[in-house]
Amino acid sequence: MTFLSEPWLLALLAPALLGVGALLYRAWDARKTKARRRIPKQWPLDTRAIANTEELQVWHWLGRAFYDHHVMIKLPVTRFTLPRDREEGMEWYRLLGGVYSTFTICKTDGRVVGCVDVPGRAGIPRSTRQIKHSLLTQCGLPYWVVRSSNLPTVSEIRAEFLGETPTAQTLREREQEERAIIAAQANLRSAITRQRNNRQSDFSPLSTWPGSTTGDSRVSDLGSQWQDNSFLVPLDSRKGDLL
Repeated sequence: MTFLSEPWLLALLAPALLGVGALLYRAWDARKTKARRRIPKQWPLDTRAIANTEELQVWHWLGRAFYDHHVMIKLPVTRFTLPRDREEGMEWYRLLGGVYSTFTICKTDGRVVGCVDVPGRAGIPRSTRQIKHSLLTQCGLPYWVVRSSNLPTVSEIRAEFLGETPTAQTLREREQEERAIIAAQANLRSAITRQRNNRQSDFSPLSTWPGSTTGDSRVSDLGSQWQDNSFLVPLDSRKGDLL
């Protein structure tokens, strides 16, 4: 007869064995959780562009339209809003931590004058758009949704965001400046294209490598780096401390 063949012994030891098992599992789970929160020696992350092609075009245009302001990109609305009542507003404030506009126009003193969104391939969800429009409008900030293929005029957006009423002379001057900038950008792109073509002709054997269809493998890699969105939630919204 073995020691564990007695039923009464098994009944007596079962709770103790279960308790020991539960303690071992807790210790293992705590150690695993701690390991996940420990700063890694090698981060499993890569860099990526902060804006996609569509956003870049609008960003450059806004930089020309608001040449006397700062155009901030992917800024959470919680960076320039505060709850009126701490107890009543903090819950909504936390929920808004992941809501941002593609571009935020602000003065040199950091005061925001308006926000601009650029829709992605799937557009902007109606509920998200309504939340931003309601919040920003009540804060006295204009909120526009624009596409690079259908941009407003400089005078229209500055009138809405800054309350300007530009004169005909001012409009002509800005139009001339914008044409000069566009011409300079076109010349720069042409020069870069010529230089790239010259480099490709100098290294033409490279285009015959296996798997090369464009002559420049970076083109296919670049497309995967343009994401529809940037960060989803600010870093400081992370729960728990880093160890």
